[in-house]
Amino acid sequence: MTARPATDPDLWWHLRTGQWIVETGHVPHSDPFSFTRAGHPWVSHEWLSEVAFYELWKHAGAAGLIVFSAIITTAGFMLLYLRCLLGGAEKHWAAAVTAFGALASAPSWGVRPQMFTFTLASLLLWLLESANKLESGNKNKNENKEDRPRLLFWIPPLFLLWLNLHAGFALGLALLFAYGLGLIMETAAGNTPWQQARPIVLRVLLLLLACLALVPLSPSGAHLYRYPFDTLRSSGMRSFIGEWFSPDFHQWLYRPFLLLWLLLLTALATSRSRPRGRVIVPLLLLSVAALDAVRHIPIFVLVAIPVIAAALPVARASAAASQRRPDSSRFRPLFNAAAVILIAVFALVKWVSLTGSQDAREAEQYPQKAVAFLQASPQPRRIFVYYDWGGYAIWKLYPEYRVFVDGRADLYGDDLLRQFKTALQLRTGWRDVLDHWKVEAVLVPPSCALAQALLLDPNWHATFIDSKAVILLRTHPAPVERRAPSPVTVTG
Repeated sequence: MTARPATDPDLWWHLRTGQWIVETGHVPHSDPFSFTRAGHPWVSHEWLSEVAFYELWKHAGAAGLIVFSAIITTAGFMLLYLRCLLGGAEKHWAAAVTAFGALASAPSWGVRPQMFTFTLASLLLWLLESANKLESGNKNKNENKEDRPRLLFWIPPLFLLWLNLHAGFALGLALLFAYGLGLIMETAAGNTPWQQARPIVLRVLLLLLACLALVPLSPSGAHLYRYPFDTLRSSGMRSFIGEWFSPDFHQWLYRPFLLLWLLLLTALATSRSRPRGRVIVPLLLLSVAALDAVRHIPIFVLVAIPVIAAALPVARASAAASQRRPDSSRFRPLFNAAAVILIAVFALVKWVSLTGSQDAREAEQYPQKAVAFLQASPQPRRIFVYYDWGGYAIWKLYPEYRVFVDGRADLYGDDLLRQFKTALQLRTGWRDVLDHWKVEAVLVPPSCALAQALLLDPNWHATFIDSKAVILLRTHPAPVERRAPSPVTVTG
């Protein structure tokens, strides 16, 4: 289920950045790929993911990226399944709700660094809940209470890896804070004695401080502290990028997420025991985040699914049933082996199918022929490329060409994204945008408003056109910007 084609719009500039890091030996701190932000500071917060992706592409092509991303994502769901078991759910119910959680979060999957955040957040929650298993109410006497807190020592190195893979590390800090706040609320409500909660709260507080102290160890240094807040405050990014939109429940793509919400409300209403504060506070935080932006749905799934699993019925007659069927255990290993082999075959077939159709999917989503034309015949360097194609142009055309904008919305800022939208949609002042930035070539879909206007403009001419894209070149140089004359006072 987690396998996806390697066609995410941001994948391409990730690959080019990974190649740039491997070849130069250092992480870029300014933009080398565009002409609008050339030399401007750039926080390359995903540098380690980009190096990993580039090395996979270099040695195993698209197949390596597809298989690797599927395994990383599946590992996150495996940890989610184990957390459902920690909460006391039956194995079959835990498996069922985990698979449903995978379906609900499917719109966010892909070959992208964000998958690292999903799996590392899942691992963080598993470490927290496993370390505090006995204190959270699980009375299994077979566990060694002294050994469990030692799992928390894995969180700082996990966090150090995380902050070099993706800026979603901020979610890890938020989860730690919400977990600790929930514990304090438990004691305030009288659900957990302070003597029992105090050591856990102190551990979580120390972990939070340790993780905050690790942030400057990334190549971006202390700039990474403010990066998540800048991203959340960006109105241009939140109005321009689809994954920052709220989920549209009119689309079938998000109906499983809607059903997940209904199941969660039912579970909270009918649960045998009320969820504790350490569960409720992260759940409320991520509920708001998931309803605010599609990209947060997978993290919401990580906290919602265990709550649903804990509310499901627990089998009580399993021992008696096993005594009535003594011969069933003989066939169980054979059945399990057959199931694993069958699922492995399905996964392999899916991977092979996606790899075989990679080129066709790429041609369907990106202007392959137009890019090949630009590669074969040198054109002006400053090229205005459709937003979703910007990363693809960086991967295929750099260093001969520089783009106007691409998927790095955090680099370009709200003002430049609005200028791009102004030109693309022929809003007031669209010609001024092209003239101000001295745009020499345009690569956009032929149906967009800008293409239709420039096809009728004598100052522009088409050098390539097909059903997917059109390339337009400026016939005459862009007019030179002139300074406004000084005001003159007329008297008499």
